[in-house]
Amino acid sequence: MKSLKVQSFILISIGFILGMSEFIIVGIINNLADSFHVGISNVGFLVTMFAIFYALVTPILTILVGEHRLKRVMLLLLSIFTISNIMTAVANSFLILSLSRVLNAVVAGITVSIAITFAAVIAPRDKRAWLISWVFSGYSVASVFGVPIGTWISDQIGWRWAFWLIVLISVVITGMFMVSLPGNLRQGKAKSLGEQFSLFKDPRILLGICLPILNLGGVYVVYTYLRPIVTSGLHFPTSFVTPFLFVFGLASLFSNQYSGRLANRDGLKSMVTVFVIQAVTMLAISLLFDLPWAALAALIIMGLTMYLLNSPMQIFYLAVAEKDYPQSMVLASSLISIFNNVGIAVGSATGGVLFNHLGLKSLGYSGAIYTVVALVLLIVLNRVRRRFD
Repeated sequence: MKSLKVQSFILISIGFILGMSEFIIVGIINNLADSFHVGISNVGFLVTMFAIFYALVTPILTILVGEHRLKRVMLLLLSIFTISNIMTAVANSFLILSLSRVLNAVVAGITVSIAITFAAVIAPRDKRAWLISWVFSGYSVASVFGVPIGTWISDQIGWRWAFWLIVLISVVITGMFMVSLPGNLRQGKAKSLGEQFSLFKDPRILLGICLPILNLGGVYVVYTYLRPIVTSGLHFPTSFVTPFLFVFGLASLFSNQYSGRLANRDGLKSMVTVFVIQAVTMLAISLLFDLPWAALAALIIMGLTMYLLNSPMQIFYLAVAEKDYPQSMVLASSLISIFNNVGIAVGSATGGVLFNHLGLKSLGYSGAIYTVVALVLLIVLNRVRRRFD
């Protein structure tokens, strides 16, 4: 049991450090813009670029892993991840910073996929879903603790030290992984790309992958520019950003955890109500700029809804694949992660354009549009599902 606890801690920590490295940009966006003398929207594009490479490369690397020992692959990935954060910490130009984020994105998706594979193997059957959900929740824990701590470090002694902290934690986790996780784990021989991708011929999957894109697309229009919204838009002091990010992180952690409960009772039906609440909340964010505390409350509600789709969607993908596309199970298990990042890319890019041309108040309106489209497609998907049952 002690060994399982240690192994579980390591796998959850991998989710945490991946999340901290990905999300920290949101907390230090102003600091990076000032340091490299570029616009805030240029730094926001780093979020878009990260998500694009994450989404494009993850399925290919998942297949290329083949029958290699997963422990060796993971150690290589963690090493590259650490190097990418060192590159970020020492970057002396915006180009080097951008390249370091691309390298980070390339390995992030496959790293968390292998961590989930280890979780499924080491955990007893009755604890498997719990451990897998907590590996995903490592990202939310990063929002609660990692991003606020990194933001505080950035504001107090410089943003580079936030990435040196990520490097230090990464080295420790890599060492713990090396000595604690089993070394003989392999996956089965990968199918061809064509056979794997036959999953995308199914209309349920085609509709289903649109939902995480639109869900996080809407959220990230706002979330990418959370810091300037709080400081420039709502006129709270810079010192308020760190505690607010902590509270927002708690909301997103709850969202991730409650998502599992929704999945146990056909969560795709429940998401109709969630999307209605989310759309109204997005509108409220833009309408309540003259009432700062009310706007903050709306932002927290957005955090409570942002990840509720994850588990119901994951269960849906796996159910379709298990029944009709068993050769695509590995790919199906990564769809939520892949298309969440497509949504992040779409949302952060949209936010950047709106921020430059229409200002901060426009962000909530645009996020609401994405959510309303998601609501319409969800209703269609639920009807299509009934035809296949």
